[in-house]
Amino acid sequence: MQKQLTGKKIIITGASSGIGEKLVWRIAEAGGTPLMIARSISKLTAIKKRIWEHYQIESYVYEADLLVKKDREAVIEFILIEHEQIHGLINNAGIGKFAHFLEMCQQEMDNMFELNVHALIQMSKRFLAHFDSFNEGHIVNIASQAGKIATPKAAIYSSTKHAVIGFSNGLRLELKKTNVFVTVVNLGPVQTDFFQTADPNGTYQENVSQYMLNPDKVAIKIVNHLFESKREINLPLWMEIGSRLYQLFPVAFERILQKQFTKK
Repeated sequence: MQKQLTGKKIIITGASSGIGEKLVWRIAEAGGTPLMIARSISKLTAIKKRIWEHYQIESYVYEADLLVKKDREAVIEFILIEHEQIHGLINNAGIGKFAHFLEMCQQEMDNMFELNVHALIQMSKRFLAHFDSFNEGHIVNIASQAGKIATPKAAIYSSTKHAVIGFSNGLRLELKKTNVFVTVVNLGPVQTDFFQTADPNGTYQENVSQYMLNPDKVAIKIVNHLFESKREINLPLWMEIGSRLYQLFPVAFERILQKQFTKK
């Protein structure tokens, strides 16, 4: 049964492509109102037009580079002025770079923490105050299975997603007695443009192509759990089982799966 989101206004960051764009479509299909944030206003405007043509659903577009703090502050203020009530926030925007730690430049590392962690926390804090005033809302943070199992060439990326998981769990517990929900989404590799930056040579994509998740199926799963008290969404299931076993037997897992851990 499809989730019904009529009357719900939901912010999606990184909405111009990949999981973000699929979330926009699935939210509109369910009758919700997508509020899209991304750097490319032309892409967002094109999506907005197609959404109206397909579903006669109004959507809103906001141009912002969430890597830039003043851009984040500006778009937050504009949205809060333009809309009386926002119901949900999906922190989807993120960036990754797969490389050995010593080979990474400081700017690459700073960018990952700025977008994956600092921007996500700032967006959550500002809109949480808004949700709290209505005693209603849902924050969905897109993390990664990499936040549970770190691998070579992903030390920084994994640490940012580990931070997202920790933040989400702590915040969820703080809000336990309210009607504001927090869900963290831990994904394996997904077929998106993320890898254009993370893996420009295509080595990792080639090695894991048979395991890659379909972004539309991910979006459906997330949308079906909006405005529910859902602790985590973990995909694929076999990877989540592996991550739980890893927590119990880390040394054995690292030895047995050494080849799989070095696919990057």
